This record gives sequence, structure tokens and C-alpha cells, in this order.
Amino acid sequence: MSENTTQSLDGVGVWGGGITGGLIAGIAMGLVLHLGGNQIELLGGLAAEPGTAVDVGWTIHLLISIAFGLLFAALASRRAVQQLVDEFSDYVVLGLVFGSVLGLFAGGVLFPLAMERAGVAALPLPFLPITGPAAELFSALLFGLGHLVYGLVLGSIFATVNGVAPGSVRDFAAVR
Repeated sequence: MSENTTQSLDGVGVWGGGITGGLIAGIAMGLVLHLGGNQIELLGGLAAEPGTAVDVGWTIHLLISIAFGLLFAALASRRAVQQLVDEFSDYVVLGLVFGSVLGLFAGGVLFPLAMERAGVAALPLPFLPITGPAAELFSALLFGLGHLVYGLVLGSIFATVNGVAPGSVRDFAAVR
């Protein structure tokens, strides 16, 4: 990683990348959580009506995903960070680190609050496809995987919106 000489971030790319990346990454992560173990329903536990838990869960999840996408954009566009990132893979790594930190924060703070609000006292969650100690491990692994998917997609989309292409794409386009 060297001094950033390959791209210049502007406000439209930064905030557009944050919103777009946050939304698409939120959808990708939400699919992992929803299809893997119905965990998106946990956020829906914040809803007043239990029958709307999945719809409310998706809405809350996507709104939070966009907000965190904007936070990523604000951090990724800082001069200190821009001096460290130069290539597409750097943004992907930055996204993975960001997703990991979010997962730790969400798992240690937000997840327990949502569980309490949903009336779920402890793991295993009642809507997981398996029970017992395996369910706790499954839930944690799925949650971690979801946040890694979020970071991977967020970093990739942010870089792409800001005109930073993977090396193989640049090489291919230069040959044509």
C-alpha cells in the first residue's frame, strides 16, 4: 500500500458509495442471516406486532446497513485512511475489518438488547433450524459470517462506485 495516486474521491462517490454499498451489503448479509437461521426475525422482535417481525426486521436491518455504510464512507474517505488504501483489494480488506468490528459491536451490544426486547432470554433462539449447544455455535458462526459478507460487499461496492477496479478488470480493459 502506497500513497493514493490512482483515484480521487468526491462527495458524490463517497456518499453514493456509502449508501449503495450499505444497501447492497445489507441485502447480502440479510440473506445470509434470514436463509441461514431466520436471524433477521430477531431485529423484528423490536416490532410491537409479532406477526410483522420478519418485515420489520428487514426494514430495520436495511436502515442500519445504510447508516453503517455511510459511517464506512466517512471513515474510508478520511485522508489518513486514503494514504493507506490504493487498490480494490485494499478497500475489500478495509470492508472486512469494518464488518468484523461491526459484528463484535452488534454481537456484544446490539444483539443482546434485541434479544431482550424480543423476549428471548438466551440462546438457542427458538427459530433456529437446530437446537442445543450446536445452535449456539451455529448462531454465532452465522452472525459472524453475515458481518464478513457485509464488509466484503461494502468494501467492493464502495471501491467500484468510486472508480477503483480490481487489477484483473483494469488489465482486461487495458488490453481491449
